[in-house]
Amino acid sequence: MSSPKSRKKTAASPRNPIAEKSAPLIPSAEKTPQGFAMPDMGALAVNLLQAATLGQKAARLLMDADESPAGADRNLHELQRVGRTLMAVVGSYLTNPAKLVEAQMALWQGYLTLAGSMTRRFLLGEDVPPIATPSRSDKRFRDPDWQENIVFDLMKQSYLLTGKWLTDRVRAAEGVDPHTREQADFYIRQIANAISPSNFIFTNPEILRATLNSNGENLVAGMEHLLEDIERGHGHIDIQQTDMTAFTLGVNIATTPGKVVFQNELMQLIQYEPATETVHKRPLVIFPPWINKYYILDLTPEKSFIRHAVGKGYTVFVASWVNPDARLALKTFEDYMIEGVYAALDAVELATGEKEVNAVGYCIGGTLLASSLAHMAARGDARIKSATFLVTQVDFTEAGELKVFIDEEQIADIERQMHQEGGYLKGSTMASTFNMLRSNDLIWNYVVNNYLLGREPMPFDILFWNADATRLPSAMHVGYLRECYLENKLAEGRMVLGGETLDLHKVKVPVYLQSSREDHISPYNSVYKATKLFGGPVRFICAGSGHIAGVINPPAAGKYNHWLNDNLPATAAEWIEGATDHKGSWWPDWEQWLSEKSGEMVPARKPGAGKLKVLEDAPGSYVLVKSED
Repeated sequence: MSSPKSRKKTAASPRNPIAEKSAPLIPSAEKTPQGFAMPDMGALAVNLLQAATLGQKAARLLMDADESPAGADRNLHELQRVGRTLMAVVGSYLTNPAKLVEAQMALWQGYLTLAGSMTRRFLLGEDVPPIATPSRSDKRFRDPDWQENIVFDLMKQSYLLTGKWLTDRVRAAEGVDPHTREQADFYIRQIANAISPSNFIFTNPEILRATLNSNGENLVAGMEHLLEDIERGHGHIDIQQTDMTAFTLGVNIATTPGKVVFQNELMQLIQYEPATETVHKRPLVIFPPWINKYYILDLTPEKSFIRHAVGKGYTVFVASWVNPDARLALKTFEDYMIEGVYAALDAVELATGEKEVNAVGYCIGGTLLASSLAHMAARGDARIKSATFLVTQVDFTEAGELKVFIDEEQIADIERQMHQEGGYLKGSTMASTFNMLRSNDLIWNYVVNNYLLGREPMPFDILFWNADATRLPSAMHVGYLRECYLENKLAEGRMVLGGETLDLHKVKVPVYLQSSREDHISPYNSVYKATKLFGGPVRFICAGSGHIAGVINPPAAGKYNHWLNDNLPATAAEWIEGATDHKGSWWPDWEQWLSEKSGEMVPARKPGAGKLKVLEDAPGSYVLVKSED
């Protein structure tokens, strides 16, 4: 991903002098019967022409970028894969005429019901309930005209009916293997999201209203935004999801006071300044994911998990992973264990004099922590006395939608791509993958806002972090995908690291498993499977919201809820059925659990006071490296 830069802060006014001298807009009170303003046709024509010219330039830049042999080859492979997958579903119906007729009848029945409903509403003025409604989380159709204007309501309901019919057909197709079905379901939803009437000028009332009211100035501003995004993405659309100038690391984000006290090729270890006179004897060491940067746990002061833990009297250390380049292409998952977990434990002992620690792992950082604990158990290393796992999977049989991208063919494609790009996966590639998992919110929402409405995205710390992507070493990434997602070796006791076969049942330390109810990356039912794999006492909780907001939910925010159940039945569904619903953050429950495992209170420790000297101030230099540097 390219370095974020600010938008050109120019007003969205006609760029052509002819348009500037044209007649003024009709006053806003003068409306058409449908509530849309009549535009100045001359100014509208000029702006539409300018927007079209800018759009053509953007299209040329995109086409030029895709003409490289490597890019064209990847695009062709992707199209072929999508085509084969969808044809498998189509073939299921073509070989079963009765099923095909049944599917067609279901669609026509839906359309006939909708037509009858709209006829009663239009001719008889009845207040009829909708035939198809968007989900509560679907933000695309919140403009009042999607409900109040019969034309837009008809388009919306027709689209929703058709989209549901398509996904239902994929899920009902016979003779299709599960992986192909999951892929087809994902591809159909991506296509359906792309062709939503909310994504086009004349079928979205908000865009149409903005175009008429501004004489098309919104489209000129939007095409300027598109060109800027393509230039920043070096020929590919790098959608700006937030104002990237609004945050600076160490100034208004990642601001918890601390010092880098250790570093090697893979990480810097940050020790945070104490905020209390006494601290728990046992330090707390956090291993975040290296797919993104560590400061998701240290956003603004109000949202910072790290600041919160420091304020509760813990000596907190966090691994800030390197943003790797070609020199680290051969680093493996095992290297992350040795140069990450083991190196951090050695450094904490030098910094504090304490051998025993409590540890936290987030997402893939948690998978690394679990693997390391199994390796330590095999070698009799008992330095980690408790482990907290945040939205972490160790059993990947139900690993969510990411599995759509993982099979031997696609892993081989990723290997070729990383070889062509210097031995690492670009940060923009992984970011695009995660964006596709929530394409309505993370892609099409910004297409509408930035390019069609011509607006600037709003400042948002989580989206700033999300855009600050990292590269991944090829050896580590391919090994992780194969061994965990594809072959599930860790859960099955077949993964070998550092000469040891890993057995999670030998991990006897107390475990706190946090999951999130709406997590699409680490589904809570997948996280729950770990309750049957660890050999010691396990506490499982489920938070509201998703992979990020479910974790970063400070008590003061008063948001979401969490479920608790001391029993651990066979399945996550049984667990949630017997769980009690608690309002607000899960952090206090975790604090109580952790404090009991953290020892007596001792005088607070300052970074640099032990055998490790201060190297630099937090947030450190590793986190500042951008993906294109």
